[in-house]
Amino acid sequence: MHYPENKELQEVYERVESCMQSGLPFVIYRKPNDNELFAVFQSTDELVVTIDFIERGFVFAPFDRTNEAVLIQPDEVWKAVFNYKDSNTTNFDSTDESGKEAHVNLVKKGIKEIERGNLKKVVLSRKIDLPFTKAPVKIFNTLLHKYPNAFGYLFHHPKIGMWCGATPETLVEINNRELSTMSLAATLPYIKSKEPKWGNKEIEEQQMVSQYIGDKLAPTMERLEIDEAESVRAGNLWHLRSEISGTMLQNIEIKEVINALHPTPAVCGIPTEAAKQFIQQNETYQRTFYTGFLGELNLWEQGAASLFVNLRCMELQNGKASIFVGGGITKASNPESEWIETQNKSKTMLGTL
Repeated sequence: MHYPENKELQEVYERVESCMQSGLPFVIYRKPNDNELFAVFQSTDELVVTIDFIERGFVFAPFDRTNEAVLIQPDEVWKAVFNYKDSNTTNFDSTDESGKEAHVNLVKKGIKEIERGNLKKVVLSRKIDLPFTKAPVKIFNTLLHKYPNAFGYLFHHPKIGMWCGATPETLVEINNRELSTMSLAATLPYIKSKEPKWGNKEIEEQQMVSQYIGDKLAPTMERLEIDEAESVRAGNLWHLRSEISGTMLQNIEIKEVINALHPTPAVCGIPTEAAKQFIQQNETYQRTFYTGFLGELNLWEQGAASLFVNLRCMELQNGKASIFVGGGITKASNPESEWIETQNKSKTMLGTL
Protein backbone atom coordinates (compact mmCIF):
# COMPACT_ATOMS: atom_id res chain seq x y z
CA MET A 1 0.00 0.00 0.00
CA HIS A 2 1.39 3.42 -0.98
CA TYR A 3 0.59 6.62 0.92
CA PRO A 4 0.50 10.20 -0.42
CA GLU A 5 2.11 13.18 1.31
CA ASN A 6 -0.33 15.58 3.01
CA LYS A 7 -0.03 19.19 1.82
CA GLU A 8 -1.97 22.46 1.91
CA LEU A 9 -4.12 23.09 -1.18
CA GLN A 10 -2.24 26.31 -2.00
CA GLU A 11 1.08 24.42 -1.93
CA VAL A 12 -0.28 21.85 -4.40
CA TYR A 13 -1.47 24.60 -6.77
CA GLU A 14 1.93 26.35 -6.57
CA ARG A 15 3.73 23.10 -7.39
CA VAL A 16 1.40 22.58 -10.37
CA GLU A 17 2.18 26.10 -11.67
CA SER A 18 5.91 25.42 -11.36
CA CYS A 19 5.59 22.07 -13.25
CA MET A 20 3.81 23.90 -16.09
CA GLN A 21 6.63 26.42 -16.30
CA SER A 22 9.37 23.81 -16.19
CA GLY A 23 7.59 21.46 -18.64
CA LEU A 24 7.12 18.51 -16.26
CA PRO A 25 4.20 16.04 -16.37
CA PHE A 26 1.56 16.06 -13.64
CA VAL A 27 -2.10 15.40 -13.02
CA ILE A 28 -4.27 16.87 -10.28
CA TYR A 29 -7.74 15.45 -9.63
CA ARG A 30 -10.69 15.00 -7.29
CA LYS A 31 -13.07 12.04 -7.32
CA PRO A 32 -16.87 12.52 -7.35
CA ASN A 33 -18.39 13.77 -4.06
CA ASP A 34 -15.00 13.71 -2.34
CA ASN A 35 -13.15 16.43 -0.42
CA GLU A 36 -9.68 15.02 -1.08
CA LEU A 37 -7.60 16.28 -3.95
CA PHE A 38 -4.66 14.25 -5.30
CA ALA A 39 -1.67 15.33 -7.39
CA VAL A 40 0.69 12.94 -9.18
CA PHE A 41 4.06 14.38 -10.25
CA GLN A 42 6.58 12.80 -12.64
CA SER A 43 10.18 13.98 -12.19
CA THR A 44 11.25 13.81 -15.89
CA ASP A 45 9.55 14.86 -19.13
CA GLU A 46 9.81 11.32 -20.57
CA LEU A 47 6.70 10.06 -22.40
CA VAL A 48 5.82 6.79 -20.63
CA VAL A 49 3.10 4.55 -22.09
CA THR A 50 1.30 1.44 -20.88
CA ILE A 51 0.11 -1.44 -23.04
CA ASP A 52 -0.65 -4.11 -20.43
CA PHE A 53 -2.03 -1.85 -17.66
CA ILE A 54 0.18 -3.57 -15.06
CA GLU A 55 2.33 -0.47 -14.30
CA ARG A 56 1.65 1.95 -11.45
CA GLY A 57 0.58 5.55 -11.98
CA PHE A 58 -2.12 7.72 -13.55
CA VAL A 59 -3.26 6.62 -17.00
CA PHE A 60 -4.51 8.96 -19.75
CA ALA A 61 -5.78 6.92 -22.69
CA PRO A 62 -7.10 7.94 -26.14
CA PHE A 63 -10.46 7.13 -27.76
CA ASP A 64 -8.77 4.89 -30.32
CA ARG A 65 -7.28 2.04 -28.35
CA THR A 66 -4.85 1.16 -31.16
CA ASN A 67 -2.99 4.28 -29.95
CA GLU A 68 -0.95 4.05 -26.75
CA ALA A 69 -2.16 5.07 -23.30
CA VAL A 70 0.03 7.64 -21.56
CA LEU A 71 1.14 6.97 -17.97
CA ILE A 72 2.19 9.66 -15.51
CA GLN A 73 4.66 7.95 -13.18
CA PRO A 74 4.03 8.62 -9.46
CA ASP A 75 7.49 9.87 -8.50
CA GLU A 76 5.64 11.98 -5.93
CA VAL A 77 1.99 11.84 -4.87
CA TRP A 78 0.51 14.67 -2.82
CA LYS A 79 -2.88 14.98 -1.15
CA ALA A 80 -4.78 18.05 0.06
CA VAL A 81 -8.21 18.82 1.47
CA PHE A 82 -10.52 20.60 -0.95
CA ASN A 83 -13.39 22.48 0.68
CA TYR A 84 -16.32 22.69 -1.68
CA LYS A 85 -18.26 25.93 -1.69
CA ASP A 86 -21.67 25.98 -3.32
CA SER A 87 -21.03 27.71 -6.61
CA ASN A 88 -23.40 30.57 -7.31
CA THR A 89 -21.91 31.11 -10.73
CA THR A 90 -24.68 31.54 -13.24
CA ASN A 91 -25.09 29.06 -16.03
CA PHE A 92 -23.53 30.10 -19.28
CA ASP A 93 -26.41 30.79 -21.65
CA SER A 94 -24.91 32.28 -24.75
CA THR A 95 -24.00 29.59 -27.25
CA ASP A 96 -22.59 29.86 -30.74
CA GLU A 97 -24.66 28.70 -33.73
CA SER A 98 -21.64 28.28 -36.02
CA GLY A 99 -21.04 24.68 -37.03
CA LYS A 100 -24.76 23.89 -36.88
CA GLU A 101 -25.21 22.90 -40.52
CA ALA A 102 -22.19 20.58 -40.47
CA HIS A 103 -23.35 18.85 -37.27
CA VAL A 104 -26.97 18.46 -38.42
CA ASN A 105 -25.71 16.91 -41.68
CA LEU A 106 -23.43 14.56 -39.73
CA VAL A 107 -26.40 13.41 -37.61
CA LYS A 108 -28.52 12.86 -40.75
CA LYS A 109 -25.72 10.73 -42.17
CA GLY A 110 -25.60 8.71 -38.93
CA ILE A 111 -29.37 8.11 -39.00
CA LYS A 112 -29.12 6.90 -42.64
CA GLU A 113 -26.39 4.42 -41.62
CA ILE A 114 -28.67 3.12 -38.83
CA GLU A 115 -31.63 2.83 -41.24
CA ARG A 116 -29.42 0.79 -43.58
CA GLY A 117 -28.93 -1.67 -40.71
CA ASN A 118 -25.16 -1.11 -40.37
CA LEU A 119 -25.42 0.45 -36.90
CA LYS A 120 -27.86 0.41 -33.97
CA LYS A 121 -26.42 3.52 -32.34
CA VAL A 122 -23.57 5.94 -33.04
CA VAL A 123 -22.24 8.79 -30.88
CA LEU A 124 -21.38 11.84 -32.98
CA SER A 125 -19.49 14.85 -31.71
CA ARG A 126 -18.04 18.20 -32.66
CA LYS A 127 -15.31 20.54 -31.42
CA ILE A 128 -15.73 24.19 -30.42
CA ASP A 129 -12.59 26.37 -30.40
CA LEU A 130 -12.45 29.65 -28.52
CA PRO A 131 -9.82 31.89 -26.91
CA PHE A 132 -9.25 31.88 -23.13
CA THR A 133 -7.12 33.93 -20.75
CA LYS A 134 -7.94 32.32 -17.38
CA ALA A 135 -5.09 30.37 -15.70
CA PRO A 136 -5.55 26.58 -16.08
CA VAL A 137 -5.43 26.07 -12.27
CA LYS A 138 -8.28 28.60 -11.92
CA ILE A 139 -10.32 26.80 -14.60
CA PHE A 140 -9.76 23.53 -12.72
CA ASN A 141 -10.73 25.11 -9.39
CA THR A 142 -13.95 26.49 -10.94
CA LEU A 143 -14.82 23.02 -12.27
CA LEU A 144 -14.40 21.49 -8.82
CA HIS A 145 -16.80 24.00 -7.26
CA LYS A 146 -19.36 23.81 -10.06
CA TYR A 147 -19.40 20.02 -10.44
CA PRO A 148 -18.88 18.36 -7.03
CA ASN A 149 -20.40 15.06 -8.22
CA ALA A 150 -18.07 14.72 -11.23
CA PHE A 151 -14.47 13.50 -11.57
CA GLY A 152 -12.58 16.79 -11.96
CA TYR A 153 -9.03 16.86 -13.31
CA LEU A 154 -6.21 18.93 -14.85
CA PHE A 155 -3.63 16.92 -16.82
CA HIS A 156 -0.37 18.16 -18.32
CA HIS A 157 2.39 16.44 -20.27
CA PRO A 158 4.77 18.56 -22.40
CA LYS A 159 4.66 15.90 -25.17
CA ILE A 160 0.85 15.52 -25.12
CA GLY A 161 -0.57 18.88 -24.03
CA MET A 162 -2.97 20.06 -21.36
CA TRP A 163 -6.50 18.77 -20.74
CA CYS A 164 -9.06 19.40 -18.05
CA GLY A 165 -12.61 18.29 -17.40
CA ALA A 166 -15.43 17.28 -15.07
CA THR A 167 -16.74 13.92 -16.23
CA PRO A 168 -19.95 12.31 -14.91
CA GLU A 169 -19.11 8.82 -16.16
CA THR A 170 -17.13 6.00 -14.54
CA LEU A 171 -15.45 3.56 -16.93
CA VAL A 172 -14.66 1.04 -14.18
CA GLU A 173 -13.65 0.71 -10.51
CA ILE A 174 -11.75 -2.47 -9.59
CA ASN A 175 -10.76 -3.49 -6.07
CA ASN A 176 -9.89 -7.03 -4.90
CA ARG A 177 -11.54 -8.44 -8.05
CA GLU A 178 -14.78 -6.60 -7.21
CA LEU A 179 -15.85 -4.49 -10.17
CA SER A 180 -18.32 -1.62 -10.54
CA THR A 181 -19.22 0.39 -13.61
CA MET A 182 -22.27 2.16 -15.03
CA SER A 183 -24.26 2.50 -18.18
CA LEU A 184 -25.00 6.15 -18.87
CA ALA A 185 -27.13 7.43 -21.73
CA ALA A 186 -29.74 10.07 -22.62
CA THR A 187 -29.63 13.79 -21.80
CA LEU A 188 -32.19 16.40 -20.78
CA PRO A 189 -31.56 19.95 -19.52
CA TYR A 190 -31.95 20.47 -15.76
CA ILE A 191 -34.88 22.75 -14.87
CA LYS A 192 -35.18 23.79 -11.22
CA SER A 193 -37.79 21.83 -9.18
CA LYS A 194 -38.83 19.77 -12.25
CA GLU A 195 -38.20 16.04 -12.58
CA PRO A 196 -36.98 14.93 -16.03
CA LYS A 197 -39.57 13.36 -18.35
CA TRP A 198 -37.85 10.67 -20.43
CA GLY A 199 -39.21 9.69 -23.85
CA ASN A 200 -39.00 6.26 -25.52
CA LYS A 201 -35.87 7.30 -27.45
CA GLU A 202 -33.93 7.95 -24.20
CA ILE A 203 -35.24 4.87 -22.36
CA GLU A 204 -34.44 2.56 -25.30
CA GLU A 205 -30.98 4.10 -25.73
CA GLN A 206 -30.17 3.53 -22.06
CA GLN A 207 -31.43 -0.10 -22.11
CA MET A 208 -29.38 -0.76 -25.23
CA VAL A 209 -26.23 0.51 -23.51
CA SER A 210 -26.89 -1.55 -20.33
CA GLN A 211 -27.46 -4.75 -22.27
CA TYR A 212 -24.40 -4.18 -24.45
CA ILE A 213 -22.10 -3.59 -21.46
CA GLY A 214 -23.54 -6.69 -19.75
CA ASP A 215 -22.88 -8.83 -22.85
CA LYS A 216 -19.31 -7.50 -23.23
CA LEU A 217 -18.42 -8.02 -19.55
CA ALA A 218 -20.08 -11.43 -19.10
CA PRO A 219 -17.07 -13.54 -20.26
CA THR A 220 -14.80 -11.85 -17.68
CA MET A 221 -17.13 -12.15 -14.66
CA GLU A 222 -18.20 -14.87 -12.25
CA ARG A 223 -21.10 -12.68 -11.02
CA LEU A 224 -22.73 -9.66 -12.70
CA GLU A 225 -25.69 -7.48 -11.67
CA ILE A 226 -27.32 -4.59 -13.57
CA ASP A 227 -29.58 -2.23 -11.57
CA GLU A 228 -32.67 -0.40 -12.80
CA ALA A 229 -32.06 2.93 -14.55
CA GLU A 230 -32.38 6.12 -12.47
CA SER A 231 -32.19 9.83 -13.25
CA VAL A 232 -28.92 11.47 -12.17
CA ARG A 233 -27.97 15.12 -12.37
CA ALA A 234 -24.61 16.32 -13.74
CA GLY A 235 -24.38 20.11 -13.51
CA ASN A 236 -27.15 21.60 -15.65
CA LEU A 237 -28.06 18.25 -17.26
CA TRP A 238 -29.96 15.08 -16.41
CA HIS A 239 -28.86 11.59 -17.54
CA LEU A 240 -30.20 8.05 -17.15
CA ARG A 241 -27.82 5.72 -15.32
CA SER A 242 -27.75 2.06 -14.26
CA GLU A 243 -25.19 0.83 -11.75
CA ILE A 244 -23.42 -2.40 -12.80
CA SER A 245 -21.42 -4.54 -10.35
CA GLY A 246 -19.85 -7.96 -10.10
CA THR A 247 -16.89 -10.18 -9.28
CA MET A 248 -14.15 -10.82 -11.84
CA LEU A 249 -13.01 -14.35 -12.69
CA GLN A 250 -9.74 -15.35 -10.99
CA ASN A 251 -7.62 -15.34 -14.17
CA ILE A 252 -8.84 -11.99 -15.55
CA GLU A 253 -6.49 -8.96 -15.65
CA ILE A 254 -7.40 -5.24 -15.68
CA LYS A 255 -6.44 -5.04 -19.37
CA GLU A 256 -9.11 -7.58 -20.39
CA VAL A 257 -11.83 -5.64 -18.58
CA ILE A 258 -10.69 -2.36 -20.20
CA ASN A 259 -10.72 -4.01 -23.64
CA ALA A 260 -14.24 -5.30 -23.01
CA LEU A 261 -15.53 -1.88 -21.93
CA HIS A 262 -13.63 0.76 -23.94
CA PRO A 263 -14.90 2.54 -25.94
CA THR A 264 -18.33 2.27 -24.31
CA PRO A 265 -21.58 2.57 -26.30
CA ALA A 266 -22.09 5.89 -24.49
CA VAL A 267 -19.13 7.41 -26.38
CA CYS A 268 -18.87 5.28 -29.52
CA GLY A 269 -21.90 3.22 -30.51
CA ILE A 270 -23.24 -0.27 -31.21
CA PRO A 271 -21.68 -2.39 -32.65
CA THR A 272 -18.42 -0.83 -31.43
CA GLU A 273 -16.09 -1.42 -34.39
CA ALA A 274 -18.56 -0.31 -37.08
CA ALA A 275 -19.51 2.79 -35.04
CA LYS A 276 -15.85 3.67 -34.45
CA GLN A 277 -15.10 3.39 -38.16
CA PHE A 278 -18.07 5.62 -39.02
CA ILE A 279 -16.92 8.22 -36.45
CA GLN A 280 -13.34 8.27 -37.73
CA GLN A 281 -14.46 8.60 -41.34
CA ASN A 282 -17.16 11.23 -40.81
CA GLU A 283 -16.41 13.51 -37.85
CA THR A 284 -14.60 16.64 -38.95
CA TYR A 285 -11.69 16.33 -36.47
CA GLN A 286 -9.62 13.72 -34.60
CA ARG A 287 -10.90 13.00 -31.07
CA THR A 288 -7.46 12.05 -29.65
CA PHE A 289 -8.13 11.90 -25.86
CA TYR A 290 -11.77 13.07 -25.90
CA THR A 291 -13.92 9.99 -25.05
CA GLY A 292 -10.79 8.13 -23.99
CA PHE A 293 -10.38 7.30 -20.29
CA LEU A 294 -8.22 8.38 -17.36
CA GLY A 295 -7.54 7.62 -13.72
CA GLU A 296 -5.62 5.70 -11.09
CA LEU A 297 -3.91 2.50 -12.21
CA ASN A 298 -2.41 0.21 -9.53
CA LEU A 299 -1.64 3.47 -7.71
CA TRP A 300 -2.38 2.36 -4.15
CA GLU A 301 -2.21 -1.40 -4.71
CA GLN A 302 -1.62 -3.85 -7.57
CA GLY A 303 -4.76 -4.96 -9.42
CA ALA A 304 -6.79 -1.88 -8.43
CA ALA A 305 -8.06 0.76 -10.84
CA SER A 306 -10.34 3.79 -10.71
CA LEU A 307 -10.99 4.92 -14.29
CA PHE A 308 -13.32 7.55 -15.77
CA VAL A 309 -14.49 8.29 -19.33
CA ASN A 310 -13.04 11.57 -20.64
CA LEU A 311 -16.28 13.52 -21.24
CA ARG A 312 -17.16 17.18 -20.50
CA CYS A 313 -13.56 18.06 -21.16
CA MET A 314 -11.39 20.52 -23.04
CA GLU A 315 -7.89 20.77 -24.42
CA LEU A 316 -6.01 23.97 -23.54
CA GLN A 317 -3.23 25.14 -25.84
CA ASN A 318 -1.65 28.47 -26.78
CA GLY A 319 -4.52 30.57 -25.45
CA LYS A 320 -7.13 28.42 -27.24
CA ALA A 321 -9.62 26.10 -25.56
CA SER A 322 -11.07 23.23 -27.60
CA ILE A 323 -14.34 21.99 -26.10
CA PHE A 324 -15.82 18.66 -27.24
CA VAL A 325 -19.53 17.79 -27.23
CA GLY A 326 -21.53 14.91 -28.65
CA GLY A 327 -24.68 12.84 -28.38
CA GLY A 328 -25.99 9.36 -29.01
CA ILE A 329 -27.80 8.89 -32.33
CA THR A 330 -30.44 6.16 -32.74
CA LYS A 331 -33.09 5.62 -35.42
CA ALA A 332 -35.46 7.77 -33.30
CA SER A 333 -33.08 10.77 -33.26
CA ASN A 334 -34.09 14.19 -34.53
CA PRO A 335 -31.12 16.14 -36.02
CA GLU A 336 -32.37 19.51 -34.69
CA SER A 337 -32.82 18.11 -31.15
CA GLU A 338 -29.36 16.54 -31.31
CA TRP A 339 -27.85 19.94 -32.15
CA ILE A 340 -29.66 21.49 -29.14
CA GLU A 341 -28.34 18.66 -26.91
CA THR A 342 -24.73 19.46 -27.90
CA GLN A 343 -25.42 23.15 -27.23
CA ASN A 344 -26.70 22.29 -23.72
CA LYS A 345 -23.64 20.11 -23.08
CA SER A 346 -21.25 22.83 -24.24
CA LYS A 347 -22.44 25.12 -21.41
CA THR A 348 -20.69 22.90 -18.82
CA MET A 349 -17.24 23.85 -20.09
CA LEU A 350 -18.04 27.29 -21.53
CA GLY A 351 -19.24 28.39 -18.09
CA THR A 352 -15.83 27.67 -16.54
CA LEU A 353 -13.82 29.81 -18.97
